[in-house]
Amino acid sequence: MKVDLFDFNLPEELIAQVPLIERDASKLMVLDKETGSIHHEQFRTIIDYFHKGDCLVLNNTRVLPARLIGEKKDTGAKIELLLLKQEQGDVWEVLAKPAKRVKIGTELVFGDGVLHAVCTGESEHGGRLLEFKYDGIFYEALDALGKMPLPPYIKEQLDDQERYQTVFSRERGSAAAPTAGLHFTEQILDQLKDKGVHIAFITLHVGLGTFRPVNAEVVEEHEMHAEFYQMSAGTAQLLNQVRSEGGRIISVGTTSTRTLETIASKNEGKFIEDSGWTNIFIYPGYEFRAIDGMVTNFHLPKSSLIMLVSALATREHVMNAYETAVKEKYRFFSFGDAMLII
Repeated sequence: MKVDLFDFNLPEELIAQVPLIERDASKLMVLDKETGSIHHEQFRTIIDYFHKGDCLVLNNTRVLPARLIGEKKDTGAKIELLLLKQEQGDVWEVLAKPAKRVKIGTELVFGDGVLHAVCTGESEHGGRLLEFKYDGIFYEALDALGKMPLPPYIKEQLDDQERYQTVFSRERGSAAAPTAGLHFTEQILDQLKDKGVHIAFITLHVGLGTFRPVNAEVVEEHEMHAEFYQMSAGTAQLLNQVRSEGGRIISVGTTSTRTLETIASKNEGKFIEDSGWTNIFIYPGYEFRAIDGMVTNFHLPKSSLIMLVSALATREHVMNAYETAVKEKYRFFSFGDAMLII
């Protein structure tokens, strides 16, 4: 299947920016995955589309303040880092800017010496491996010195860094937020529970590769990056119970979807306690085993994310929905509006 089939024209003014509206004040497009019919709502009305016995699955990953600005110890040249993932101990894979100035053996200093790092190797796609040195607790140093790694199209810094965290974030480790979850408030979650909807949590630490466009000419040749996921025994038991009792499983975001489908595809549609690394690539033709619907944002043209959404609701329905979203001036990407596919 040609990647160009997932292309569309997106006016620049529809890319959501700071300042932000309230979490639940986003617009919500409801797409019927079978018929392609579309309804326009406000996000806070999403409760009306859930039934007692359904289960909403949320990714409780927490974004690290992973953008660090420091300098080379020998020259004082400014270096910017983006932490991608912890490899082992105090060794992290990072993106360095400018990367050509960070060679093996290069020493970096952050925060007047609160944090030090030395480059110990190179990774694929131009990344670097850095070993950090510090006194005390690494995450406390990172909280003090790091900034939230906002997408490059966001031109302003957030006044409140918690706005790039979901209200249910718990497990530190992401390089980016699971943005579909940013719409949910504690009040909405409480209202869903009051309606008899189960709330379940999984963890998938989001890597930046999630958002990169597919560069292959045909979809099938694209290689996904790997991301760490985890599901508890309690969550697995709840999901199996919901399925056995006829409830629907609605995932929030492509990250939750990929986690659920990774586990279910390994276990004949059943959920088990599990953790590991997944590079599952979901595109049209994929047979879903875990979810019945999903909440998602509006994604980048020709991305793996729009391909996953198209696998659930067909390319024709999704591309029509995106054309409608542009006409109706829905906001796209991380801080944009939402779509519910059921």
